Amino acid sequence: MKILSFSYFLKAPELRLSLDEFPYASFSTLEIVAEHFYIEFPANKMLGKQAETIFESWLKQAKHYQLVAANIQIQGATQTAGELDYLVIHSETNNTLHIELACKFYVLDATLGKTIPEQWIGPNRKDRLVDKLAKLKTKQFPLLHRKETASALGPFQLDLSVVQQQYCLKAFLFVPKYFRQDTLPRHFQDCLVGYYIHWEKLAIELDETALFALPSKKEWLLPPESLTTWISFSEAKKAITSSITEKRSPLVYKKTSDSIEQFFVVWW
Repeated sequence: MKILSFSYFLKAPELRLSLDEFPYASFSTLEIVAEHFYIEFPANKMLGKQAETIFESWLKQAKHYQLVAANIQIQGATQTAGELDYLVIHSETNNTLHIELACKFYVLDATLGKTIPEQWIGPNRKDRLVDKLAKLKTKQFPLLHRKETASALGPFQLDLSVVQQQYCLKAFLFVPKYFRQDTLPRHFQDCLVGYYIHWEKLAIELDETALFALPSKKEWLLPPESLTTWISFSEAKKAITSSITEKRSPLVYKKTSDSIEQFFVVWW
């Protein structure tokens, strides 16, 4: 069993887009102090559900927020219309917030489009930032204003016309090794946590004095200091090769005497 400090998740980088890029405001946890609150890490859940569990548990203990409801299923005439992540009341302003949470790991691929938002994709080529933003804009936020939603939220006695809609996008961004980070807009630079390399160039990471860890995807939200299995480069190379043959891009931590780096090894 691993215990996670709320502060580690709350301080995780957030992508905060300008209103010109995305027409909704962001909800930030970066300035919130929660060092004395801990949660049993939900190790058996998928990464997205882990983030939701941690965020909801924090909201239940937060000093200035009252959690009204979480993961509210909205039923349409024949099927589920969607889900609202969180309805929250700020205790000082009395404002009601509808918060949509996302936790994403993206790598930068300049071949995917002309704009920076188009170029972020999951390390296994299954998810893109522009797709997530489009889903928020066209489906998740408009869901609040559907007639089915008004009916479902009736017991909470909320004035939906004044609910403020915000997103919290915890974004862990990786760029190609040796990429000039200062060429990116500042809000993307603020989310950079590492780099990535193609598996055929793995030899550039050879360091006989370093130790390596390959967390499973369900461990990506854990601080590297909590990982217990550290191996040599040759052992790491075998594990990485196994992942690559299955078309899975592993996340790798590289620990030396004075630092810990993180990078993806991609198969594509």
